[in-house]
Amino acid sequence: MKVLICDDDTMTLRAMEFQFKKDGFEVLKATNGKEGQKFLSQNDDIAVLVTDIYMPMMNGLELITYVRQTMRSDIPIIVVSMVNLEDNILQVFELGASSYLAKPFKLEELSSSVKLLLKDE
Repeated sequence: MKVLICDDDTMTLRAMEFQFKKDGFEVLKATNGKEGQKFLSQNDDIAVLVTDIYMPMMNGLELITYVRQTMRSDIPIIVVSMVNLEDNILQVFELGASSYLAKPFKLEELSSSVKLLLKDE
């Protein structure tokens, strides 16, 4: 199974990549929303999208909108962000995110969230 990670922080990206590979996933990495959009349009077998909110070129909110409205995909989307404002979190869910984790988070917590979302499919 493939997971797509979109985050402009290289340390966070590497840590998530390590965890997902440990969990047996094939990992695709994007450092901005435009790269993430390209991966999504070229790979119809991505099982989960993990995205930050604030990234260059296209933010995570725009990426969620692209997935839900343009692609019309119901792929599970987990948002990981340092932004913990209630309005932002509500907006993430209104756009169609499946889960939200505040940075910093434990990798095991992210892993559990992904497994739980995939179990429901």
